[in-house]
Amino acid sequence: MASSVATPLEQQFSTIAGIDSMTSTSTLGSTNITLQFSLDRTIDGAAQDVQSAISAVQRRLPQDMPNPPSFRKQNPADDSILLLAVSSPTLPLDEVDEYAETLLAQRISSVNGVAQVQVYGSQKYAVRVQLSPQALASRGIGMDEVKTALSSSNVNLPTGTLSGSHSSITVQASGQLQSADAYRRVIVTYRNGAPVRLGDVAKVIDSVQNDKVAGWFNQERSIILSIQRQPGTNTIEVVDGIKAILPEFRAQLPAAVKLDILVDRSIAISESVHDVKTTLILAICLVVLVIFLFLRSVPATIIPSIAMPIAVIGTFAVMYFCDFSVDNLSLLALTLSVGFVVDDAIVMLENIIRHIEHGEPVMTAALRGSREIGFTILSMTISLVAVFIPVLFMDGVLGRLLHEFAVTISAAILVSGFVSLTLTPMLCSRFLKPTGHGAGHGRFYAVTERIFQDTLALYERTLQLSLRYRLTVMIVAGLMIALTVGLLVTVPKGFIPTDDTGTMSCTIEVAQDASFDAMRNYQRIAAAIIGKNPYVAAFTSSIGPLSSGGGGPFNQGRFNLRLIDRRLRPPASQVAQMLRTALAKVPGVRAFPQVPPSIRIGGRQSSSVYQFTLYGTDLDELFRVTPEFQEKVRALPSVVDVTSDLLITSPQLFIDIDRDRASSLVITAQQVEDVLYSAFGSRHVSTIYTPSNQYFVILKLADEYQRDAQSL
Repeated sequence: MASSVATPLEQQFSTIAGIDSMTSTSTLGSTNITLQFSLDRTIDGAAQDVQSAISAVQRRLPQDMPNPPSFRKQNPADDSILLLAVSSPTLPLDEVDEYAETLLAQRISSVNGVAQVQVYGSQKYAVRVQLSPQALASRGIGMDEVKTALSSSNVNLPTGTLSGSHSSITVQASGQLQSADAYRRVIVTYRNGAPVRLGDVAKVIDSVQNDKVAGWFNQERSIILSIQRQPGTNTIEVVDGIKAILPEFRAQLPAAVKLDILVDRSIAISESVHDVKTTLILAICLVVLVIFLFLRSVPATIIPSIAMPIAVIGTFAVMYFCDFSVDNLSLLALTLSVGFVVDDAIVMLENIIRHIEHGEPVMTAALRGSREIGFTILSMTISLVAVFIPVLFMDGVLGRLLHEFAVTISAAILVSGFVSLTLTPMLCSRFLKPTGHGAGHGRFYAVTERIFQDTLALYERTLQLSLRYRLTVMIVAGLMIALTVGLLVTVPKGFIPTDDTGTMSCTIEVAQDASFDAMRNYQRIAAAIIGKNPYVAAFTSSIGPLSSGGGGPFNQGRFNLRLIDRRLRPPASQVAQMLRTALAKVPGVRAFPQVPPSIRIGGRQSSSVYQFTLYGTDLDELFRVTPEFQEKVRALPSVVDVTSDLLITSPQLFIDIDRDRASSLVITAQQVEDVLYSAFGSRHVSTIYTPSNQYFVILKLADEYQRDAQSL
């Protein structure tokens, strides 16, 4: 796969403009190539270039590939926005797979914003022909004869119509075979005048397309659908669109089929946005309360209270024209801007009140006060916006993340400055009343005035003490600076914090030569341990390559966990440590539990949060250095869960073709490898067409002969 598929594709992709990085992962029968583009390229334009590159290189790829290359607009490192499990305690898994993979997955793929629906534990129906080499040899039949007989006995060709003077009739022929029982009666060849049927030389069974994959939901065999969104789409809108079709689909399911939602990322996002909204409202209320306590006047408090929501509404207009959404970053900017927004209005208000207290008429005070303070407010607004200009022009991923934040908070400050210069003076001329020339304050003002005077006196005494003992004050200030620097060094730092959203993932690894049966046993043991954890509400697990989206390491098992309510459990990081300790007791298993970050940078999946990439042109040197580097990193005391995606220690059986002897027997190397592929490679020799799907006829040696190298 690396040489015949990945290399020509990479060579063609390298001609596309705007690629930041290109990585590929090749496993047995599968290649995944991830192209990461620069931030100034649109994803739709990049997709067109990728499609053109695939079309250009198509002729250089192997002609017998079961599926042509395909591409998707997504970040493969992103977590699923929705994880569904379809199971049944009574129906066979191939029927459950028909509902999940053929009906539900196709409907979900059509929802706007969905990038891919990956299927874990696919059990798509197939007819498996398991040949007996002894039965073939005793009758002198080659595997190529069996392959040819299967291909020619199952056909689906157009047969035309019969047209008469009044009507026409479509001609249909029974060229299709639909079940294993029908294939058993297929005549492979004739020996000694008697037919040799397929059932005489092989076991023909109703099976599944890939019998080396499995999926579970809470230790019950299931078909798991992992849904990923396209870049730039709204997660909540995509999930709502998917949930809108689930009731209709549930109504079509048999009573024995269950559809469960394990992970729903939109819930955590909605709760997070709700928390930020609550914080924003609370900040506004606290600002209004502080204004009232210091101004001690209801009309004077109403004026900045009106200015704040107007400034926020004006900011929403800017966000709309900039195509921003109400998310955590924009709401964070609005929350922080509450203090900035109200500052301009308070400065304008206090200056106008000062003129009113000096006995000027309200209208005159509003005009004169706004004229005096206008330039000050303008300079304050521009200086505050200037603080965020560097953030606005930052490059890279960090700049793209903070761009929305900088634009939103700058817009809020500019709108608040405009409101303070226009609306606030007008409101002052209408709401404020004269307080000079005998007009007194209220009782509340009189009570709080004593408190303010006492506070002012206390501040005056502490200021005099500070000026008297200047050296002591300077020493204390120096200690505070040193303490701040020390805390800056010791406090944990990170790029994107890990959030406890109530979900976790876990990957287990076993020896690279582990068989599917051994991997399944390890997975069941790990599932039993995870299921006993009191803080795990539900989980899915799967082994084997994905039926959609390519393959994966055969020695890895995947878990997706949903935790119980946050108020009833410790933080997710502690739960991960508990699982790490419990799974470490299983011999031969290495576990990598992790709490996924909210945003994943880069396009490579891994068993850990951080990745370090080694690359070079000398593969032998790269293969030699990688294990040594891995061991040195594992020895670091602050690092856990160190693994590598370099899987080259699995044992291999090398077959050396005696070309001279093969030539004397009129056998080519292509025929030898073709037979080996048919024997051990799960070859798709024919296709069964139904009105709703396509199924394969798979040719392979029987299981008992595959386990014995002598059967070669």
